[in-house]
Amino acid sequence: MLGFLAVLAGVVPASAASSATPADRSTAKPTVVLVHGAFADASSWNKVAALLQTAGYPVIAPANPLRDLTGDAAYLSSIVATIPGPLVLVGHSYGGAVISNAAGGNPNVKALVFIAAFAPDQGESALDLSGRYPGSLLPSSLLARPFPLPGGGTGTDAYIDPARFRAAFAADLPARDTALMAATQRPAALAALGAPSGAPAWRHIPSWYLVAGADQAIPPAAQRFMAGRAGARTSEVPGASHVVMISHPGAATALITAAARAAR
Repeated sequence: MLGFLAVLAGVVPASAASSATPADRSTAKPTVVLVHGAFADASSWNKVAALLQTAGYPVIAPANPLRDLTGDAAYLSSIVATIPGPLVLVGHSYGGAVISNAAGGNPNVKALVFIAAFAPDQGESALDLSGRYPGSLLPSSLLARPFPLPGGGTGTDAYIDPARFRAAFAADLPARDTALMAATQRPAALAALGAPSGAPAWRHIPSWYLVAGADQAIPPAAQRFMAGRAGARTSEVPGASHVVMISHPGAATALITAAARAAR
């Protein structure tokens, strides 16, 4: 065990390990960072990640802790700080709030892409925005489970009731797929969903937005409002559920690559 720790201690940080020259980096494609949201994990990006890799883009899809917005954003910020060169941050659902809070202060972040995602303004929370317009099935579909906090006390995790998962989250996917997604969903702490956002990075970083036209989790009207407020270049997929990057990976990838081309 001590030997293994000694090896880890000698690992060179990713940011220091790059031997690319400034000229190399100016012609390289930006790294695309794919951030999942609540009730999902990084595998929700598998189809999009495969398309991006085929197109020659470096891709990383880190685990989003889903514990609290400030901590989740700080964790993502620590990851992107180790990646040299231009970056495109992509967030789905709650992941949109995370990328907008994590991008501030990092000059390498050249574009933000929101995929059926929250793009809160300062002081707003995911819960605020999802309840601002009618149509979300999530409030009536959630199950609450208490969990112990590391420093003492109890937090509350939110899960989607498996019986309502497909209707609320992924209505345009086959039932056999959504049954597995429901069984393996990662919960989000209610504290994360209710936490107020800090200053949003979309105010000073160019943004793109993909609206899921039949979303039953974040109402499409809320998505259009957030996209317009952010001045985002916007596309829409009619009939798409909340997991539009799974049901329509080509549309999600097209928007991400448009942002990436502009970021170079």
